[in-house]
Amino acid sequence: MKPVIVVHGGAGRIFKEREEGCRAGVVRAALQGYTVLKQGGSAIDAVEEAVRSMEDDPHFNAGCGSVLNEKGEVEMDAIIMDGKNLNSGAVSAVKCIANPIKLARLVMEKTKHMLLTDHGAHLFAQTMGIPEVPGEKLITQRSRERWKKNLEPDSNPEEFQNDYAETCLRRTDRR
Repeated sequence: MKPVIVVHGGAGRIFKEREEGCRAGVVRAALQGYTVLKQGGSAIDAVEEAVRSMEDDPHFNAGCGSVLNEKGEVEMDAIIMDGKNLNSGAVSAVKCIANPIKLARLVMEKTKHMLLTDHGAHLFAQTMGIPEVPGEKLITQRSRERWKKNLEPDSNPEEFQNDYAETCLRRTDRR
């Protein structure tokens, strides 16, 4: 059987000026994953390689190029699943790791957990020898500009979160 890999670059609108870079990044990721398959690697190896490629590409909201949190920091999530046995591993709120997909895979293969988050994920990464990178190396100019725009009075994400939390609390109180 001939190996096949399908890669998508995420959801959301791609503006014309970014279209070429995004398309090239998706093609590059698919080719890197396909190469793993052609060389006899497993599907999970191919998926990890394709995602790693996109995490390293600033055109995508993953790894380098991630959207910044309200403090202006990169916090990332990643999940990976093995279709053969339905095992999965995930990390959330990970900082200073270039390729969270690798850490998610290690969660799947080296622990009994499905998800590690924030400090626990950080400690696990250290234990597994995953190198840290300065958080600033993951921030692109585009991410920083989007973050600053979100801080404008009419689009403050923290204000939105506070309003949302209050609405949820009011709904809970009614029950």
